Amino acid sequence: FYYQHVTKAEVTGEREVTFTFDQTGNRELPQIVGELLILPKHWWEGKDANGKQRDIASGGLEPPLGSGPYRVSSVTPGRSITYQRVPDYWGADLNVNVGQNNFDTIRYEYYRDLNVEFEAFKADEFDYWSENEAKRWATGYDIPAVKDGRIKKELVDLEQVSGVMVGWVPNLRRPLFQDARVRRALNYAFDFEELNRTIFFGQYERINSFFYGIPIGWKGLPQGKELEILESVRDKVPPEVFTEEYTNPVGGDPQKVRENLRKAVQLFQEAGYKLEGNHMLDPSGKPVSFEILLNGPTIEKVALPFQKALKRIGIDVTVRSVDSSQFITRVRSRDFDMIYAGWGESNSPGNEQADYWGSAAADKQSSQNYAGIKDPAVDELINRIIFAKDRDEQVAAIGALDRVLMANQYVIPSYTILPERIAYWDRFGHPDGYGKFLIGFPTIWWWDDAKADRIGGAK
Repeated sequence: FYYQHVTKAEVTGEREVTFTFDQTGNRELPQIVGELLILPKHWWEGKDANGKQRDIASGGLEPPLGSGPYRVSSVTPGRSITYQRVPDYWGADLNVNVGQNNFDTIRYEYYRDLNVEFEAFKADEFDYWSENEAKRWATGYDIPAVKDGRIKKELVDLEQVSGVMVGWVPNLRRPLFQDARVRRALNYAFDFEELNRTIFFGQYERINSFFYGIPIGWKGLPQGKELEILESVRDKVPPEVFTEEYTNPVGGDPQKVRENLRKAVQLFQEAGYKLEGNHMLDPSGKPVSFEILLNGPTIEKVALPFQKALKRIGIDVTVRSVDSSQFITRVRSRDFDMIYAGWGESNSPGNEQADYWGSAAADKQSSQNYAGIKDPAVDELINRIIFAKDRDEQVAAIGALDRVLMANQYVIPSYTILPERIAYWDRFGHPDGYGKFLIGFPTIWWWDDAKADRIGGAK
């Protein structure tokens, strides 16, 4: 979807390459092509230290020739990779680089088990930890090093963060999930509030947008340019796109859960299903069942309550956790009923939207259109984003696309946490506050001798 529109690439000068496209108006495509890396041809066509011809298409452990501020100094396969600062880096004095790249040596260590890794962090075997588990954040830092300040534990609320959609992704290639009422019914069976209370320590919030966390996407009812764009696809989208703001069901207590499950049953019935005894029957009279495929066991604690809730309305769900290799193979071959997956979004969405939600991507194994969305309105709105003439039109088209995706319930959204949870041994300095988008470790941090002397640690 990015490079298929490049029809020609030719050398047009000593230090110049010209790319020709088969379309006009795609303002992002030149930027994408401009991000292609320039590699040293002479090095890749040469031989390594053992006299073996290098092959760019093959893997290996020989550090490649680069032109950045660091070079790879050593690699221990499966354990660590170490970078050494280049003392005569050509770009060190460029304004954009001043204040960056302050460490002589940076080493990244790899662990197979997160619990083992966290214990190593607490034992001062490495310096910086980015937390991704609510329970550990709530209960795992009651240790002397945190209490006496040697380890800093911080919740960093960045001004703007990348957007995200994470949730249960139904495979629309399966007949069960092709009716939007069925997908909405599944959303009524997902009790986020109870999960947040019992296993997430209240740290998370429910996602209600495909661009959650950034100042784009739907807001209120459509108006202005966004409404104008939606009018162009009015006959192809659910009518509530124009009249209702998207809301997720709210659970968290027995009465609300019962009401939500009754609503789920009602939606199934409107779609032609019947609840007979303890079984939900599809329009042909067959019991409804499906499998949730997970990439490892981490999300089982979220999937199992969902499974239990669906059982209460007569739906048999199997939760199956497989290793990453099996998961990737099954997702690429579209051999699944439902998966748990997510997508990241930048503040300037563009061509990648066609890969996420576009009809042409639905049958491509390598695409991220996991759900198999084939929606003419979605395709038109994606093009309005890609070919927007200015930022205002782009933002309006993003809001329109977001509304249509949410109204069709192509994903049953789950949850996220917007602030960054970090912990680090307090032997570093960094600029006051943090960057607008990133914390900046280790790029704009530096070693603080006074702090390091207080808590110890190798320089």
